[in-house]
Parts: sequence; structure tokens; C-alpha cells
Amino acid sequence: MHIKSEAAERHTLAVIVDNEPGILARIAGLFTARGYNIESLTVSEITVDKAVSRITIVTSASKPMLEQIVAQLDRLVPVHKVRDLTAEGAHVERELALVKVRGVGDHRIEALRLADVYRARVVDATTSSFVFEVTGGIEKIDKFVELMGEVGLIEVARTGVVAIARGKDAA
Repeated sequence: MHIKSEAAERHTLAVIVDNEPGILARIAGLFTARGYNIESLTVSEITVDKAVSRITIVTSASKPMLEQIVAQLDRLVPVHKVRDLTAEGAHVERELALVKVRGVGDHRIEALRLADVYRARVVDATTSSFVFEVTGGIEKIDKFVELMGEVGLIEVARTGVVAIARGKDAA
């Protein structure tokens, strides 16, 4: 007997929810209880009255598993809408990272050169280090961090992915 397992694919979900205490814990708990992994999670209020929030979740799952995740999220009472931006097609994803790098001598010059190539901004500088702000897709951030590792990476802080569908329709 052969069991065919489908490959996990990366998906970005946009979940619109009532901004109430415990909703984030309930959503994270839903993933944890079923053994699903959350690769990235961002939350922000999206209405002027702060009554509604948008949760952007990046996860890897097979098609049947993803359908189950979306269905279970949809069943939660404070959830208004769940969209799989990846499945829907064209969308924009961005992430922000703060990257602290040692910067002395030739390493200082190389760090600044790489930052220029990746359009990273210097947001703090001392005589021995820099903090760069870099935004872009996950691959860009990963590559920038990898290259800074060769120059003298000290620390990285990342926001997680934010995403929005292209076109005129809202989530």
C-alpha cells in the first residue's frame, strides 16, 4: 500500500478579524493543536476605530492541509474573512529587517557597499558598528543577512511578511 503525500507549498494568508483580546492566541492555538507551522505572523489594526485587525500568516502546507486550515479559521467567530493570497494570484509581499553589523576597517567599507547594492539604509552608526534597515521580499532579506554574515553580522530583527492582493478588491 502506497500513501501519496503532497508536497508542502508556502502560502500567505490574510485573515480579517475583530480586534478583541485572545484572538491571536486562538489562531496560533489552532495551528499548534493541529501541528501546522507558522513561518511568519504579523498583526495590525486596519480601521480608524481600531475594531478590526489584519493578521498575515505565512505557512507551508499541502493543498488538502491548507483547505483544512482555511476552513477552521473561517469557523472562528471573530474571523470576518480568510484569503489565501498565494492561491488567488498576484499579490505584493514585503518584510522589514534591522541588521546590526560590525563595521571596522575594510569590513566597514564592504558593509556600506553591500548596503548600497541592497538599498539598505543606515539607521544607526557607531565607530564600530552599523544598523541597517532593509525592506523587500523574503529572498532579498535572506541574501542580505547571509552576505552581512561574511562581513560581521551581530544581530537581526525581522518584522515578518506583510502582504496585500493586487487589484481593486480589498481583503
